[in-house]
Amino acid sequence: MASQPREASFAEMRAAMVDCQLRTNEVIAPGVVAAMANVARERFVPDALAALAYIDRPIALGGERHLNAPLVTARLLVAAELSAGQSVLLVGAATGYAAALLHALGARVTATECDAALVAGARTALADRAVTLVEGPLASGAPSQAPFDCIIIDGAIEQLPSTLVDQLADGGILVCALREGPVTRLARGVKVAGALSLRPFADMDAVKLPGFDRPQGFSF
Repeated sequence: MASQPREASFAEMRAAMVDCQLRTNEVIAPGVVAAMANVARERFVPDALAALAYIDRPIALGGERHLNAPLVTARLLVAAELSAGQSVLLVGAATGYAAALLHALGARVTATECDAALVAGARTALADRAVTLVEGPLASGAPSQAPFDCIIIDGAIEQLPSTLVDQLADGGILVCALREGPVTRLARGVKVAGALSLRPFADMDAVKLPGFDRPQGFSF
């Protein structure tokens, strides 16, 4: 258990993150700000990296996986325009941080993760929260729990599979990061009459998620 001075230090870093990283970069939605001010991010990073929990860059989780920088996740949450009680699919749960934020926002959360070690860690970190964790390919989503009012892909993808679009309710919102070559943009789309078109709203680096690569074509 962390000592009181250590807990106080993390609380100070969390407050600085909110004031210096989030509020200055268009994250002013009261619910999102409150969630990020109260969820202890240090509990969702490797112990050896706890001191780096609130820096404005991704945190390595082992293998090729990383936890998104706080600002990226915050901008996606703001764009999702969530309301309490909505059913949300989180794709790329990693250690469970974004799932904890969604729970704090009052969402009914189903979170998918393909890495068994990350799933185990997330189950422990989220033990006191009502979050449904599903282990399996990220692109498969959680069809048994569909339809969802919102889908949040907490990372960068090259293509959006129809399997996920199919799990979004009509009128639902999907947010993600789209990678096009060296450029990554946060994007948002609303499903209308069974179709969804993503529109970028911010250029911002995001961690790459496995299983969403665009098929390689021929080059001439």
